[in-house]
Amino acid sequence: MMGNQNLKILALAFVGSLLIPTVPFSLGYTYDQDVYAINLLYTALGSPPLPGWIPNGGDPCTENWQGVSCALSNITSIILPAANLGGQLGDKLNNFSSLIKLDLSNNHIGGSIPSNLPATVQQFYLSANQFTGSIPSSLSALSLLTALSLNNNLLTGELPDSFQALTSLTNLNLAFNNLTGGLPPSLRSCSSLTTLDIQNNQLTGSLDVLQDLPLQELNIENNFFSGPVPVKLYSIPNFKRDGNQFNTSIAPSPSSSPRLPPPSPTADGASSGETPPSTQDGTHSVSAKRFWTTGKVVGGAIVGVALCAICVLSVTFCVSCPCKSEDDKITKRQEFDSYKAPMKKATYRDNTTHPPRIAKTESSNQVAKTQEVSSRIPEEEVDQKVVVPEDVGKKPKEQHEIDMTGKGAILMPPPVEKVVVNPIVRPRSPKKLKLPSSVEVFTVAALQQYTNSFRPENLIGGGMLGNVYRAELPGGKVLAVKKLDVSSLVLQSDEAFLDLVSAIGKLQHQNIVKLEGYCMEHGQRLLVYEYCSNGTLYEAIHFDDPEFNKKLSWNSRILMALGIARALEYLHEVCEPHVVHGNLKSANVLLDNELLAHVSDCGLAPLIATGSVNQLSGHLRTLSYCDPQSIQSDTYTSQSDVYSFGVVMLELLTGRKPYDSLRPRGEQSLVEWARHQLHDFTSLQKMVDPCLAGTYTLKSISKFADIISLCVQEDPSFRPPMSDIVQQILDMMPRRRRDGESF
Repeated sequence: MMGNQNLKILALAFVGSLLIPTVPFSLGYTYDQDVYAINLLYTALGSPPLPGWIPNGGDPCTENWQGVSCALSNITSIILPAANLGGQLGDKLNNFSSLIKLDLSNNHIGGSIPSNLPATVQQFYLSANQFTGSIPSSLSALSLLTALSLNNNLLTGELPDSFQALTSLTNLNLAFNNLTGGLPPSLRSCSSLTTLDIQNNQLTGSLDVLQDLPLQELNIENNFFSGPVPVKLYSIPNFKRDGNQFNTSIAPSPSSSPRLPPPSPTADGASSGETPPSTQDGTHSVSAKRFWTTGKVVGGAIVGVALCAICVLSVTFCVSCPCKSEDDKITKRQEFDSYKAPMKKATYRDNTTHPPRIAKTESSNQVAKTQEVSSRIPEEEVDQKVVVPEDVGKKPKEQHEIDMTGKGAILMPPPVEKVVVNPIVRPRSPKKLKLPSSVEVFTVAALQQYTNSFRPENLIGGGMLGNVYRAELPGGKVLAVKKLDVSSLVLQSDEAFLDLVSAIGKLQHQNIVKLEGYCMEHGQRLLVYEYCSNGTLYEAIHFDDPEFNKKLSWNSRILMALGIARALEYLHEVCEPHVVHGNLKSANVLLDNELLAHVSDCGLAPLIATGSVNQLSGHLRTLSYCDPQSIQSDTYTSQSDVYSFGVVMLELLTGRKPYDSLRPRGEQSLVEWARHQLHDFTSLQKMVDPCLAGTYTLKSISKFADIISLCVQEDPSFRPPMSDIVQQILDMMPRRRRDGESF
């Protein structure tokens, strides 16, 4: 019996040894190729502090890596918008075996767009980053692509002629780049394209390649397109085309050209108001000679004699008939003059900066052509004003206006002269608000001029709401323009944006960055602020600049903390209604020439979309500036601002980043590492930024640490109001101190 059992065990072991090589070996659940690909992507992005992500190995599907979704053992989507990512994408994205969606919008990723993209990708969103170079021609390999967003980047060059295979593409957004050249012919192949946004580029040429696409939304504003606009494009429900170089004519449909009435012959044989074009071979002159035959000349003379006789009889009849009353003469004169009188200048209710177009007087043939084309333009897009008498038989007023946007309005055509009023686009007029007098209204054209067309050399910062550019006005004044990313905004209407501008403009405090103006043209939202020359507090603390670090003495750091605290005190307790900042961090604290602190982004908390920003990047904010209670409850309060202020004070004290993945695991989160050491003198001295080099007193840093400890308490109800914090910082300063003396 024992011998038989041993034989069975040996047989099973032998069979198992044969089967082991056939079983796939993996340390985790995620497909090894996808793990390799995401590790390479993580390294290319600069190893940012993404929860769960590690540079080597790991199991993204079972370890709940931030923003990663899987189907079985394959990574199918990576969604990390507004996650403060930097670095580049690298050139290994094609290693993903089943990636369907990649969304890295609203970050700071640079470099070029990889040429070898995974063929499985269907949705590709890289808007509001810092990509340079041209769009790769390898797009032709993405036959499953349905949405592509590369707007608000720094892309240059021409559009590649690589759209032949993109028959599933429905949404293409390339707006706000520096693309040049014409539209490629292969765009005709995008038979499913319903939304195309290419505004604010430098594209040229005509729009012929777009006329047969099933577009529902088309935005080509602020380019250099020229030539006639294809008639079919006017049937698009949402067609925006301002800021181009189109001529006044409209291109005929390629299937059938519009028929024009035949020219009426005049005494000299030419059509009314036009001279027939002559050819080089003299064909026209020969046909003209053939037209005037002897018989036709004689017939014309007989007709002329008959007309003269009729005129003489008419004059005789008019003289012999009795005179009509003076009232009848006045009435008839009014009826005739109401058509004959020249049109006075119409009143245009267009709020754009473009001047109204001048009405043109044309020949009857030209009028017929214009009326035929105008009938094809959607009625809701046209605003025509025609001056007519209010009531025949009464003394006419100076001017009357009729809005021709409604249906069913019928007017008799004037018999003497026809006036064509060119159609003008009527923008929605936002409600009128009383904005502060200090807030100026800028145009997109002016801001493009001041920022050198928002080029990279003028880029001075960015965040989850958009990039910030340096703008120099003609007089030499320097401003900062925040170009809000429209896709991340909750407030989409002009009225809501004006409400926001009005509220921000009323925030007046020496430690709050002042709003100088705004721009709301062509669907864009830009905020213009005062300029602070010394950058952000984050750059001052964490960038290795020995010369600048010398300026960050202990005294100056306490003054910075006091300035930030006073700004929050004003927001929380002074201004009405009270304001919660909602995004306080050292990157949102600007320094002027004297290193005084100015808090930026005040009043912009409503713009942070709770769905697209907080939920996806909430874990990042937990590890840095945001208290855990705010993430769990999805609400941000004044107590949350106090916690964030405590984190900024920790940066000033230690010189460390709020989250540093390069440090040991127990020291990566600044608050968690420092919270239990703030009351230990020995540990406290080791925590102080080495750049301070003993220029402080133990009493001073001890008081500073006490304030931090109060701000970062886990229970929000125990955190003090900002007015108490301001007073505690003031108590650290002697009433009279000599210059250079430490606090």
